[in-house]
This record gives sequence, structure tokens and C-alpha cells, in this order.
Amino acid sequence: MTAPISRRSFTTSIGTSAVLASAVDPASADDQPRAAAAPRPVEAAFERDYPAPGFKPGWKKPQINRLLVQDFVIYAHSDLNMTRTLLDKEPALLNAAMDWGGGDWETGLGGASHMGRHDIVEFLLGRGARIDLFCAAMMGRLDAVKSFLALQPALIDAKGPHGFTLHFHAQVGGKGAEAVLDYLQSIKKVELKPNPFLKPPASSAPPAK
Repeated sequence: MTAPISRRSFTTSIGTSAVLASAVDPASADDQPRAAAAPRPVEAAFERDYPAPGFKPGWKKPQINRLLVQDFVIYAHSDLNMTRTLLDKEPALLNAAMDWGGGDWETGLGGASHMGRHDIVEFLLGRGARIDLFCAAMMGRLDAVKSFLALQPALIDAKGPHGFTLHFHAQVGGKGAEAVLDYLQSIKKVELKPNPFLKPPASSAPPAK
């Protein structure tokens, strides 16, 4: 994750001294400054204003822990070893999605795709992750991208995790996705701004003096 993408912090930073003071002397703890806790995800309030569905789901197994999903999705952006470790620990993370707020859903595959991490994407696909249009664009799969857009032309304006476009994903795919980017530009030409996740081509070392 880099500066252009604001990622919320899900860790708690309560001051140890304040906690200890409270445990030893609750009365004096009120006089001590308290460290503010880091923001945590909050589920939006909701009440049905429509009839409840007739089907009642049966919760036979517990849901995957949200913290584990969060960590997996974050690691899948940039750390292949930890991605593999967590997936071995909990295979159901493969297609798990994290809602970063306001319906900004992201899977591990989605994170690896918009970062241009071919290695992590290939690993996840090898484990059976569900490929989508954005991943196909980053991987340079022109055939798949054409098929999706032939099926639904409006997908040219589709947005992936964090609002990243198809053009963005093709751009971060690098040389292998140039044909996809050219195709997307032929359908809808957009200004291609510098991509923060695209690694610059390696330059030759300056000659020794």
C-alpha cells in the first residue's frame, strides 16, 4: 500500500502506562491522560424497511474472523510468503472479501491485481481463486477482456477495489498488458496518469569513470 491509497488502521494503540495505572489505582487513573484508541471498523446501523425474505439462513459454521480476512487481503498486496502462510492456515480465505467501508470490497486477488503482483496473482489463481475482469486486464488476457466487454459494454466504466479502473489495472500490468491497454483506449480513451504501483523499467548502470 502506498501514499495515494489511504488504508484505515485496524490496530489498537492504547497506552500501556494508562492501562497499568488504572489497574493499580482506579481513582488516580482518572487524572491521567488516556491515549486515544485507533479507529475500528463499525457496521452501519440498519433496519429493514421491506419484507424479510422467506428463506432463513442456517449458520452451521462460524464466519471467518474479520481480522484474519483483513490481514490476508493486506498481505496479498505485496507479500507472497505471508499470503501462502495464511492461506495454508485457512483455505477459505481464498475468495474472502474485506469491506474497507462504504462497500469498498476487496479480495486477496483484487489487491494483488491492482498492485501488479503477477507472482501473487498466479499463486492465488493456482489455488482456485475466482478470476475477474480486473485481474484479467492486469494479466494481459486480451481474449477474456474482449469477451467480458462484448457481453456487457458498460463494463468499460466498471470500478474495482478502491475505485481503480480497467485502464489502471491494464497499466499496472506492464509490458504484458500493453495490448489490453491499447484495446481499452480504443474503446474509451482516458488520460493515463502515472501509476503509483507500476515499477519503472530497470535502467542501465552509468558507465564507470
